[in-house]
Amino acid sequence: MTVTETGDLRELAERAGRELEEAPALAVLSWAAETFGSRFCVTSSMEDAVVAHLASRAFPGVDVVFLDTGYHFPETIGTRDAVEAVMDVNLVTLTPRQSVAEQDAEYGPRLHDRDPDLCCALRKVRPLEEGLAGYDAWATGLRREESPTRANTPVVGWDERRRKVKVAPIARWTQDDVDAYVAEHGVLTNPLLMDGYASVGCAPCTRRVAAGEDARAGRWAGRAKTECGLHG
Repeated sequence: MTVTETGDLRELAERAGRELEEAPALAVLSWAAETFGSRFCVTSSMEDAVVAHLASRAFPGVDVVFLDTGYHFPETIGTRDAVEAVMDVNLVTLTPRQSVAEQDAEYGPRLHDRDPDLCCALRKVRPLEEGLAGYDAWATGLRREESPTRANTPVVGWDERRRKVKVAPIARWTQDDVDAYVAEHGVLTNPLLMDGYASVGCAPCTRRVAAGEDARAGRWAGRAKTECGLHG
């Protein structure tokens, strides 16, 4: 009997969250690969390729899902292409229903300035929900120390909105842990991380951060918005 047939994904997620809380990231991803097989994927913003690299070790050929919003920095697209070229993964690029030009025609230009929540919903949230339809579980690179809104991120939890198991294998990692893994394994990172950007999103809504600022202070700066809605 497959996990999908049991109809008990939520209970599975909650139990795994308890049992795997202290497990190494690679063990968490190995559990996901063994449990869900091809119905498991990894999502990556291409800020870095740490989780994609970890997942490729646990599950060679794993699907790595990338949201091409149409607003990414060239460096982000370059990182995606490099990940596809050098890692043992299957890169899956999702795109919104509308191009930027089509969205501008319907909603007016620079929707991201006037209604960033709607822009994120159209260009991130909806495409991801559609793209995850064929999976029972997905992994992200969320870490608890990144921001107060992520402080309680479970290593394995239940994504109520999408009715799927959500895996955050590096939830307990610090930035030092990330840096150490990148150095040890030569993992690809977005060049913008070396140019003052601590968190990389869409170009119109991302700026460099000043010394001492929260890592995500450069996202939607000057607004109350702190998340795009993918993890809300």
